[in-house]
Amino acid sequence: MLRTAVSLLVGALLLYAVACLLLYLFQRSLLYFPQPARVPVPALMLSLPGAELQVSVRVQAGPRAVLYFGGNAEDVSSSLAELAGTFPGYAVYAMHYRGYGGSTGKPTEATLHGDAIALFDRVARDHTEITVIGRSLGSGVAIQLAAGRPVSRLVLVAPYDSVEAVAAQQYSLFPVRWLIRDRFDSASVAPAIRAPTTVILAERDEVIRRERSDALVARFTPGVAQLIVIPGAGHNTLDGRPDFDAAMAGPR
Repeated sequence: MLRTAVSLLVGALLLYAVACLLLYLFQRSLLYFPQPARVPVPALMLSLPGAELQVSVRVQAGPRAVLYFGGNAEDVSSSLAELAGTFPGYAVYAMHYRGYGGSTGKPTEATLHGDAIALFDRVARDHTEITVIGRSLGSGVAIQLAAGRPVSRLVLVAPYDSVEAVAAQQYSLFPVRWLIRDRFDSASVAPAIRAPTTVILAERDEVIRRERSDALVARFTPGVAQLIVIPGAGHNTLDGRPDFDAAMAGPR
């Protein structure tokens, strides 16, 4: 009887170890879901170390521009028209992460942060007032960029304090904090943000729990971040709502 119990315990531990190993090896396939660019729009190509980066563009002369970093399964070419409508008079640049759209390479936290800096520096040649928007996964890219570059305004849609904390809740049976590679620790850089920031949450967000967003908001210096909750909206049902568009646009 004891031998059977020990054998079952050893077998369970082995299965658990295998599950942890698989989670470690394939974690990026659970975080990034590359999408093709489905909407034919003008594009800028940036040659960067290890990749050619596609950026969907609405060209507009003048000082103002928007940089957009989308969600983990978003084709940002399909978001360009809505962004252009929300921000008339702005040039709009929507970055396709590595492996997304026509961009080459593989997405990682480090490459996304480096690519965002390269895009900002390129856009800053032609525009002096740059609004940075990050949605869901992209909120972690946007906030890191805003911590290191002089952005005029920061907009975070359905953000989190860290991907690590989100994953730890979703995979609570596993030692996620030991296994995770791409942590996107937004909470650690929030105190460094000085640009006026709008945080937009969906009241019924089923992907990013409210406590994760609230934990991020609490890290901003008082007076920097404005919190707006869109009533009745879910994580993927914000678009097209007048209250969401107005929150995105901010004060005119």
